[in-house]
Amino acid sequence: MNLDDMILVSVDDHVVEPPDLFDGRLPEKYKDVAPRIVHRESDGADVWLFNGMELPNVGLNAVAGRPMDEYGMDPTSFDELRPGCFDIEKRVLDMSANGTLGSLCFPSLPGFAGRLFGELANKDAGIALTQAYNDWHIDQWCGSFPGRFIPLAIPMIWDPEATAAEIRRVAKKGCHSITLPENPVPLNLPSFHTDHWDLVWKACEDEGTVACMHIGSSSKLAITAPDAPFDVMIVLQPMNLVQCAADLTYSPIWKKFPGVKIALSEGGIGWVPYFLERLDHSYKRHNAWTHADFGGKLPSEVFLEHIILCFITDRAGLKMMRDDIGVDRVTVEIDYPHSDSTWPRSPEQFMSEFTGAGLTDDEINKVTHLNAMREFRYDPFSVIPKERCTVGALRAEAIGVDTEIRSMTRRPSVEHEGTITADVMTGTSR
Repeated sequence: MNLDDMILVSVDDHVVEPPDLFDGRLPEKYKDVAPRIVHRESDGADVWLFNGMELPNVGLNAVAGRPMDEYGMDPTSFDELRPGCFDIEKRVLDMSANGTLGSLCFPSLPGFAGRLFGELANKDAGIALTQAYNDWHIDQWCGSFPGRFIPLAIPMIWDPEATAAEIRRVAKKGCHSITLPENPVPLNLPSFHTDHWDLVWKACEDEGTVACMHIGSSSKLAITAPDAPFDVMIVLQPMNLVQCAADLTYSPIWKKFPGVKIALSEGGIGWVPYFLERLDHSYKRHNAWTHADFGGKLPSEVFLEHIILCFITDRAGLKMMRDDIGVDRVTVEIDYPHSDSTWPRSPEQFMSEFTGAGLTDDEINKVTHLNAMREFRYDPFSVIPKERCTVGALRAEAIGVDTEIRSMTRRPSVEHEGTITADVMTGTSR
């Protein structure tokens, strides 16, 4: 396969929410409750003010286009961010410049599992904020460019009944994915081994909604010691999802709701072959006294029937994928605009790894877009002619988009000089 002929759908990117997110989306009685942006003169940062707290844009989460020596955890202002982080028009330009057709975007402000709005004492206000956020994400962020995004809802994580109702509400708007914590216990919520979440799983099964569990969505990351270098935590981040994978496999979720699919977002795949081997070894050695029951199947089989795997870059996993995982469970991520992102050279990175693993054209197509389209009910070709969805075609339409690495410290960000010559949704000029 020629690199320009690939079709890329990323199931893990991120949005830095714009200041006007809640404008016109809340009932009058909750308008004063909504988060709002304030500029902090002390350090020049733009921060969200909500419920008496200041919530900054964290630099490590929005570093696309910046030199690596500017990565860090310092708060930032919007003028230090690449506009594609928060501006939908600029985002689509950046996607096209990278040859990316489709994108599923996780939230920043409310947390990966939407827990922020649950901190309000008035839970009705929390529900209103969650619904307003989801409407903005589905109607404005994704709806502005049909065919380019996979919508992702946030839950009312503190209320399973409200979450189930929201899953059904947004499904009517075409949203069939929701972000949930990879472990609810650190959030002081019941575990996945209880029936507390049954209404949520039932709604996911009924609506064909994928539950996306992103690393860090429990608010807890793997760390060895308080004084360990920050590098240790960065390296160990996927370990959260290894723990999550074991927890899910032995939970009652799939026995009670066999139609539920769960995506392990930003978890990688290189660990999966050993994990599957360990699952089956432990089951065979211990189920006589633990009484684990997988309905006549091996736990590895149950895991692979229900899990969607995702990777940014994973040479080791791709080399083992065909024999140990199978090509129907694996999807790609670009992680724009986070520090692990391969933007703006994602196609080159993927092709290098696909070639090294000896993938066939059919296998590449499954991993790059067909698996994601199937699992997330995403059908871009019904909106955009397929020949205009390839890496080469999208890059050709993103004329003059500046993808050079540039410093953005304390100065206005570089504006896009380019345009998309043809509307990649309708074929009309923009």
